[in-house]
Amino acid sequence: MGVLAALAILAGLIVVHEAGHFFAATWQGIRVSGFSIGFGPVLLERRRRGVQFALRAIPLGGYVAFPDDDEDSDIPADDPDLLRNRPLPQRALVIAAGVLANLLLAWAVLVAQGAVVGIPAGFSATPGVVVAAVQPGLPAAASGLRPGDRILSLAGTSLGGGQSAVEGLVADIKAAPQRSLQLVAERAGSTVALTLTPDAQNGIGRIGAQLQPSGSEAFRPARSPLEVIGHANRTCLKLIRRTVDGFVSLVTHFGETAPQVSGPVKIVEMGASLARDGGGSLFLFTALISINLAVLNALPLPLLDGGQFVLLLLEGLRGRPLPQRLQLAFMQSGFLLLVGLSLVLIVKDTSQLSAVQQLLGR
Repeated sequence: MGVLAALAILAGLIVVHEAGHFFAATWQGIRVSGFSIGFGPVLLERRRRGVQFALRAIPLGGYVAFPDDDEDSDIPADDPDLLRNRPLPQRALVIAAGVLANLLLAWAVLVAQGAVVGIPAGFSATPGVVVAAVQPGLPAAASGLRPGDRILSLAGTSLGGGQSAVEGLVADIKAAPQRSLQLVAERAGSTVALTLTPDAQNGIGRIGAQLQPSGSEAFRPARSPLEVIGHANRTCLKLIRRTVDGFVSLVTHFGETAPQVSGPVKIVEMGASLARDGGGSLFLFTALISINLAVLNALPLPLLDGGQFVLLLLEGLRGRPLPQRLQLAFMQSGFLLLVGLSLVLIVKDTSQLSAVQQLLGR
């Protein structure tokens, strides 16, 4: 059920994104020919008012199609309701609407969290640091650490609890490249002793693990609707800043950040775990993934909304569209990039699943 819930969330976020494009176009009277979730061959379809609504075989996103892209369309090329014949501001709104829809959804989910679960009232910390994820082939995995382990002590000294325990452990790891560290961790109710030797990256110790405080978030009922909205505003802005910082870090520190990038398989695994735990985490997960989808699509890359915006901006500066062959080459390169990157991430994430690791005898 957890996996189904995570898949439903991801599918819903894609639907919301594409619905933003769809309704921004139809609201302005712009002709739309298709609304698809996924790419490739059609699995299910329904036609309504001349629009094909389709579920396709390759679940790597979705798209809204326009008659402008159909060479066999019987609509005259000078039809004022074709997207390409509309003024630049109207076309810009259609392009931006997907990103805006995901940001609005993230905010609405955070409002729902405040209304249903409550307002965060502090973290109830327990001793230790939880290992949330481990990257195969790196020191944490080599030492025997597993996701779900709770590290209790380092070199015989208890870690304490809360965010300060995480920060202290991270500082000790960074300060100990190529040095053996003795850990005691709790796993399934029993303790295990492990030896961890961080790698050295630019003189700083790295282990390839995601660490988080041990404990749970406490919530209290909201005092008023204004408090719910205020908390949603602050949390949404914080998540947007963190997401943008993450993408900037990916560009500026690619070698260190790239191994942390996750694809759809890892996202579903994380969502399934949160769905089983219940509580407010699933709301936050939904908002965070929706914001990530918005920021990702805003990047000025081929096939993404940001890439379309770049083409529109160049058209505005030139006073006429770019040659069709250049636009086509731009979009095709984006499709190959998207499919290639998605396949790499799917293979990487699948190989890290615990069930696959057991089959491989790791």
